[in-house]
Formats: sequence, C-alpha cells, structure tokens
Amino acid sequence: MMPAVLLVLSNACASEAHAQKVLDRIVARVEEEIILQSDVEQLARYQMLVDGKAESDAGILDRLIDQWIVRKEAEASRFPAASDVDVDRGMQRLMRSFAKPEDFEAQRTKAGLSEIEVRQIVVAQTYLSNYLDSRFRPTVQVEESAIKDFYEQAVIPRAKARGQEAPSFETARDVIQEALIQQGINEQADKWLKESRDRLNITKLSNEGGR
Repeated sequence: MMPAVLLVLSNACASEAHAQKVLDRIVARVEEEIILQSDVEQLARYQMLVDGKAESDAGILDRLIDQWIVRKEAEASRFPAASDVDVDRGMQRLMRSFAKPEDFEAQRTKAGLSEIEVRQIVVAQTYLSNYLDSRFRPTVQVEESAIKDFYEQAVIPRAKARGQEAPSFETARDVIQEALIQQGINEQADKWLKESRDRLNITKLSNEGGR
C-alpha cells in the first residue's frame, strides 16, 4: 500500500529524519485506494493545456473520483487497452485544436507538462472514453426529428451569427447524429456515476490552500 505521505531525503540518508520534506499528500480515499494532491495538480495542468484554464481543486477531485470508478469497472470487465491507433488519433485531435504546432508546444510548456506526460494522460482518457462508449452507445437512440431540430436550432443560427452559410442538412447530418449520441452517452454515464458514488466509501480530506 502507498504510504500516507511521500518523503524525500535531501542528502539521501534515511537516518537524518530532520532533512525530510513532504512532497505529496492524500486528498481522498475511494474504498481502499487513495488519490494524491499530485494527481489533482497533473489534471489541472492538462486542463490548462486543453482549455487554457483549470477547474478548482474540488472540481478536479470529483473528476478523478469518477475516473477511478470508470477505470475499476473497465478493469473488472477486462476491457482492452486503448490501441496505438486510438491514442495517436487522440493526440492528433488535441494538437489540431491549436492553430499551429508551435502554439501547442508553447502551451504544453506553459502548463508544465512533458510530451510523455501528455501522451500518458491521453492514453488513460482514451481507455476510459472507449469503455464508456462501449457500455452506453448501444442503448442511445437518436430520432431523426432530434437531428433536424438540432440542425435548425443550432447549426443554422450559429452559421448566421458567424456570417457564414450553413452546411446542407445532408452534409451535417452524420456529425449532428454523433454529437447527439455523445450527449446521450454522457447523460447515461453521469447518472451511472452518481449511482456508483452512492454505493462507494469515499472520503475527501481537507485541502487547505487549494485553488
């Protein structure tokens, strides 16, 4: 079991306890496992990379607890690891969200993440996303009327607001359908996660000085 605090000896000599410095601490327990402040900080840095800002520590902790639940369910069902193709696709989507590769690199450096750390996070999130998709997609039904309503109430007004011509319904249909499926998956996942939380032994520890 991981110790309650992670310590480092400034002179690499375990006998000199006075030289120890606390580097990490537990912020939550989920069943018999723990979530560390360093986990919160790493996800905050990733949010800074993706969105340019991070949630509060409390919000990030909730996300980490949800990720713990999904990961445990996926592992229990022996869900396969994300393929290199899926991970590469996720990395490409992330990089394409920036205007230029140089902008991505600059923001990654600003967020304090290495290339390896970014890929590790994408690997983990791809695995969780694939599991949720596999679990809930088969139960999501999207009516043709919902697709048309979204096109008329969201796609067309958005294009007009930008001074652009809206794509034809036929062109936009598949993209809209997938967006609505993802919305349905998220709604079902949120409900399942709330029910799962109620069944688990979750203890959040005080976070003095948190964001």
